[in-house]
Amino acid sequence: MPLWGIDLGGTKIEGVILESANDTKVISRLRIDTEADQGYEHILDRIVLLVQKLSAESGLTPTTLGIGTPGTLDPITQTLKNSNTTCMNGKPFKKDLEAKLGFPIALANDANCFALAEARLGAAKRVMPDAEVVFGVIMGTGVGGGLVVHGKVINGRQGNGGEWGHIFLDESGGPCYCGQTGCVETVIAGPSLQRYYESISGKKATLKEIVKSYEAGNDPYAQATIKRLLEMFGKGISVIINIIDPDIIVMGGGVSNIDLLYTEGIAEASKHIFNTKLDTIFLKAELGDSAGVFGAAMLVG
Repeated sequence: MPLWGIDLGGTKIEGVILESANDTKVISRLRIDTEADQGYEHILDRIVLLVQKLSAESGLTPTTLGIGTPGTLDPITQTLKNSNTTCMNGKPFKKDLEAKLGFPIALANDANCFALAEARLGAAKRVMPDAEVVFGVIMGTGVGGGLVVHGKVINGRQGNGGEWGHIFLDESGGPCYCGQTGCVETVIAGPSLQRYYESISGKKATLKEIVKSYEAGNDPYAQATIKRLLEMFGKGISVIINIIDPDIIVMGGGVSNIDLLYTEGIAEASKHIFNTKLDTIFLKAELGDSAGVFGAAMLVG
């Protein structure tokens, strides 16, 4: 049975139809603009339009689809929360979209869709297809995560399963938009590292520039910034390892492209784990931009 998936972003909505759960050949794949500035109802209508376009192109009619969202559907209130597309917060998004489409949908946040895609189709599938527990890490402008057990997303009672970006890491991270202080995101997200570099050097630099300066060895502030990243990443991810003990941690997002995370970052994590040695497998994500929409389709397959 073909699997339909929608990846809802702040600026674009992408849809895909895959051949089946066992055959990930793409039947159809389209993108349209979200046009989020026109409001909540308009976003719903844009999703419906994309489904209609996919149907017209493929000649198929969906009976269900998976959708990856910014933010999370609260399992208790059945309303969306923590979305950076703020007009969607507090809205019964799943119920409203199902009413417009006329069939049931499955929903997960974008980090969970990323984790599911890498577990069932990407890096984790390639290295350990029988992995019991896969944790997906996104480190970019923010820090997010998703938890997949036996090939299924674990959303949790509050819908926040895997959200390691908002566990406490260090007071020095300062206030977080979520209302807490010192979250992982405030310490090791890309913008947080750039702010730290500026605070100690008095100079602005992109993370790529900071990494280049670190590698050149001629900038003590770059050295301090990357050292902070590696140490704090080790502390933060060790909490995940100690609690859920994943077989594999798959890492995506711009910060995850820093190769030192897979050597010195892992060495830092090993200092804080409850085991004699660190056996967790760390992998770079392989699906790139496809992870979100493929993972959404996997929600129903």
